[in-house]
Amino acid sequence: MFEILRREEMAGGTVVLNEISAPLIARKAKPGQFVILKANETGERIPLTMADTDPTKGTITIIYQVVGKSTALFKSMQRGEQFQDVIGPLGSPTHLEKLGTVVCVGGGTGVAVLHPITRGLKDLGNHVIAVIGARTKDLLILEDKMKAASHELHVCTDDGSYGHHGFVTEVLKQILEEKDVKLVVGIGPVPMMKFLCKLTAEYKVKTMVSLNPIMVDGTGMCGCCRVTVGGETKFACVDGPEFDGHQVDFDELMQRLSSYKEEEALAYEQHTCQCQA
Repeated sequence: MFEILRREEMAGGTVVLNEISAPLIARKAKPGQFVILKANETGERIPLTMADTDPTKGTITIIYQVVGKSTALFKSMQRGEQFQDVIGPLGSPTHLEKLGTVVCVGGGTGVAVLHPITRGLKDLGNHVIAVIGARTKDLLILEDKMKAASHELHVCTDDGSYGHHGFVTEVLKQILEEKDVKLVVGIGPVPMMKFLCKLTAEYKVKTMVSLNPIMVDGTGMCGCCRVTVGGETKFACVDGPEFDGHQVDFDELMQRLSSYKEEEALAYEQHTCQCQA
């Protein structure tokens, strides 16, 4: 069993951080890898990329947004309670190397996934510029950690309540105009990644994204997480979750992510009613 050692609610309670005891995973995990968690015997398997690891303490940190039944169940779990299963590390680690100037762009809870990658690129001696965004100031996460993990930090909000009034792509465009950028890493909502990649393609800058398709087993057996990259079918759980953003079919990904929206909404509604009863 995997005990929750620390729990923190963020972004007005819609986003939750759990630091979980998982010594074997913490010892092996690298930036970009993920775990699959299950709350209890009847729970759904949920893949989440690790936001941080501490091999000395034997802990991993996950950050998730409450969007359905399973994440609502996760949120109900308190410090001292235990996840039945935490499986990992899964997926291919991020390829990190010294390139020069790199830009790390995160939106929403994608900032949690971006954090260890940003820190790893800085540790290798790159000049790291970070750009993070959210719809409003209250939904921003990990600003202090991203500031520490980079040399420059730009913050954006859609409504202008904090930092740059507008999208992360607007700030990225300005950076691409002024700097000799060797790599852009973009992680966040699929539409954000799609338009970010369209922008970087204009400047011919290599771009890496982390994809979040529907996933079940996490080992390449079920095929649920298939995505089209460069005209070929890839499995995000074993071939990714990170891919060349200029090769990803984002329209297909968005279509597949919406396959079970009605069922997900119904399950969440039933779970909420049961909790209230």
